[in-house]
Amino acid sequence: MTTFAHLPIDAAALRAAATDSKAWPYEEARKLLKRYPGGKPGGEAILFETGYGPSGLPHIGTFNEVLRTTMVRRAFETLSDTPTRLIAFSDDMDGLRKVPDNVPNKAMLAEYLGKPLSRIPDPFGCHESFAAHNNVMLRAFLDQFGFEYEFASSTDYYASGRFDDALKSVLRNFQAILDVMLPTLGAERRATYSPVLPVSPKSGVVLQVPVDVIDADAGLIAFDDAGERIIQSILGGQAKLQWKVDWAMRWVALGVDYEMSGKDLIDSVTQSGKIARVLGARPPEGFNYEMFLDEKGEKISKSKGNGLSLEQWLTYGSDESLAFYIYREPRKAKSLHMGVIPRAIDDYWQFRANYAEQPVEQRLGNPVHHIHNGPPPEEALPVTFGLLLNLVGVMGAQATREQVWGYLGNYVADADPATYPALDNLIDKALAYNRDFVAPTLQRRAPEGVERAALEALDAELAKLAADTSAEDIQNIVYEIGKTQFGDLGGFETLRDWFKALYETLLGTSQGPRMGSFIALYGIDNSRKLIAEALAN
Repeated sequence: MTTFAHLPIDAAALRAAATDSKAWPYEEARKLLKRYPGGKPGGEAILFETGYGPSGLPHIGTFNEVLRTTMVRRAFETLSDTPTRLIAFSDDMDGLRKVPDNVPNKAMLAEYLGKPLSRIPDPFGCHESFAAHNNVMLRAFLDQFGFEYEFASSTDYYASGRFDDALKSVLRNFQAILDVMLPTLGAERRATYSPVLPVSPKSGVVLQVPVDVIDADAGLIAFDDAGERIIQSILGGQAKLQWKVDWAMRWVALGVDYEMSGKDLIDSVTQSGKIARVLGARPPEGFNYEMFLDEKGEKISKSKGNGLSLEQWLTYGSDESLAFYIYREPRKAKSLHMGVIPRAIDDYWQFRANYAEQPVEQRLGNPVHHIHNGPPPEEALPVTFGLLLNLVGVMGAQATREQVWGYLGNYVADADPATYPALDNLIDKALAYNRDFVAPTLQRRAPEGVERAALEALDAELAKLAADTSAEDIQNIVYEIGKTQFGDLGGFETLRDWFKALYETLLGTSQGPRMGSFIALYGIDNSRKLIAEALAN
């Protein structure tokens, strides 16, 4: 029996609903059911893969693939009893093409250009190689989030012989692979292109030179290295493949059934798929997602460091909000910058609040179902993150968590960190976000004309209220004042103008919360002090 909060349903009913669900993870999972109508031969596990190039620090675009792939994996497990595996594969045999912008010791790294990432010293001085440092960072975050995966290193697989049979197959099908690749290349690139990239025995650099196949069954090739003809094995880590060929070889060698990738790799998926067929295998299922953009609308990059880091998001937002943002609309390009975090937090909690009362069909389409692989925890959030930001905004950059909890006592019954641990966590996020991004931009302006009269009227009405007046009752008062005519001064053309005046004169922002909720949270007396400060300007 699989139990959802407030709605028990058996596994058969859940599977039936998933079979028809329009949620994209289920749509993707159904591709795998069609791939193996009778189950994978030999009862083997369905293999999901994600790839990672450790040439720069991990960012959300990297993490995104593991999360989305995991969501498809869990959706498949709802639809089928076939076992599954997920491999997170690091392409750490790649040669370093350029020095990333966001690492220390750039001059040192520049001395190792062209060498495999796993054979370059760590510029941070923490690990045995640059690749190892970035691999550790990626794994630490995946572990923190609770992913189930098997980490795989390209260097380890090449050196250990796990790819030997597939590498020999590449040599046996060398010309057929060239026939796939050469028509896609320009004339200059065609002249030097080789599916195999030998590692120079002289310099240790991954060479981009033509090669001749000497003995495919023995894995031997010949190539020119600084004027000398070298005969060398491609086994044991002495060579790697061009990445499109490498991708296809990996699919074949590991038996990969599903791998997604960014929209910028559509052509690469096509070419790698053709090469996989040349090597005698069926390419994996998958789909192409749109790219994350920075606030300037440019694609985020590990080497540029222009996107958010994993650590940055988790400083100012929860891990669930990150998962929520990544889940939504994977085929739509989305901006990824600090400004999207507050909305992602509140949207996540809104969908989570809706979950309990939804029928199973709607639950399967609710993002939180895929974030939590089922029903979310039952804790509710009594205030929005946006309201928290408004509260700490008026409290100032030096506000503390204890002070915030003190104000929450005006608004939330049993306001206590032990009762609301998720809220307690979000208070820390709100304090950090306000300190670093909101407080420096807040600028309250003086009220003018009808705004001043309306604020005086609001203050007079608040003076009549008991301290425990409900947010709804206060909101009604705010509405009525916004509709009032103040003699020769007239009134506001729209309620929006009134709310905008409240935000700009009391909070120092152009947008804000329901004022009834804010006044109830901040306290009537404190709110009157805000009004007095505004009228004194």
